[in-house]
Amino acid sequence: MKRHVLTLFLCTLLALLPTGLRAEEALTKIEPLTIATDGDATMFTVEIADTDLTRERGLMFRQRLPEGHGMLFDFGEPRPVSMWMKNTYIPLDMLFIRTDGTIAYVAENTVPKSLDTIGITEPVLAVLELPGGTAKAKDIRAGDVVYHRLFNNAEESGAPSP
Repeated sequence: MKRHVLTLFLCTLLALLPTGLRAEEALTKIEPLTIATDGDATMFTVEIADTDLTRERGLMFRQRLPEGHGMLFDFGEPRPVSMWMKNTYIPLDMLFIRTDGTIAYVAENTVPKSLDTIGITEPVLAVLELPGGTAKAKDIRAGDVVYHRLFNNAEESGAPSP
């Protein structure tokens, strides 16, 4: 029985190889998220990075990130956060988010492949990475609110809960 389960597991992993997916990418959680600005609200589809492996990998090696998509890094508890762009080939906007969903800091158009740290000393619960230029195009700034289950405010946005 154990041998059969192991064989099935390995076959499943091998089936992922031709598509170019790694095993952890095949298990990525996708969820809705909304950002409310002074004049509008914008919905995004985000991948959730909530394990050491997914947070470490982030958006590295991606050649593109479609408009309206992003990655939400969940750190589990508030803490000062530093990010970098090592092996990240596309410019990103990074939104550092407090536990209540308010944006503490926005780093716009980060430099691809840079080893410079981008961070904030104020404790934050999460960082949202969006395609570079999104914050400016959507007028997203510090103080705006991110609605998502992580911040226990998803119902307030009117957006469906995952």
